[in-house]
Amino acid sequence: MTATLHESLFYTESRTRKKSRMRSILRALRTAFPAPACALQHDDPFQLLVATILSAQCTDERVNMVTPALFARYPTPEVMAEARQEDIAEIIRSTGFFQNKSRNIKACCAAIVEKHGGKVPSTMEELTALPGVGRKTANVVLGNAFGVPGFPVDTHVRRITNLLEFTDSDNPEIIERQLCEIIPEKDWTDASHLFILHGRTTCIARRPKCDECGIGKWCPSQRV
Repeated sequence: MTATLHESLFYTESRTRKKSRMRSILRALRTAFPAPACALQHDDPFQLLVATILSAQCTDERVNMVTPALFARYPTPEVMAEARQEDIAEIIRSTGFFQNKSRNIKACCAAIVEKHGGKVPSTMEELTALPGVGRKTANVVLGNAFGVPGFPVDTHVRRITNLLEFTDSDNPEIIERQLCEIIPEKDWTDASHLFILHGRTTCIARRPKCDECGIGKWCPSQRV
């Protein structure tokens, strides 16, 4: 919880007011970031799925440095599934946790080939049944590769929506549910991108630029 010096708006603000405040915030963020998009470079759902798995505990910039060589060598789920895990691990070493990630990527691709004919599935249930794929990864793929509204909750989204007191949780699934209740479904994917962009450029965890914040007047944590 972020609100320790005042009564949290999460508990005192009506849902109608939450929705109104959220609309104002998203409108301001869209002005600041008129073309919100996924920062992970990809050409198809397969590449986005693998890149998102690699992005755990790693910056998107680092992932984008690694994936060109990875996909040049293993361009399809079929080829990746047949690769040696140690070879995948060597290519992705700089993303961190490379042994676990390489194991998951290989197993994930094998499942895609065996259960989905080599095509990345397009439902939450099917995606989260794949090795190494949780709700955040599934939402990224659904929203950015298939145009299915999803709300990925990463560290930026979790931190900023707690500061804004739209949520009272650190649990990504609870946060996702709470945010989806006050944001129109059609805006879920863009809203996640907007909070991520705001977190990277202005509301930086260790050095927030509150004086430059375009949504500060709607942020109770700034007043505290």
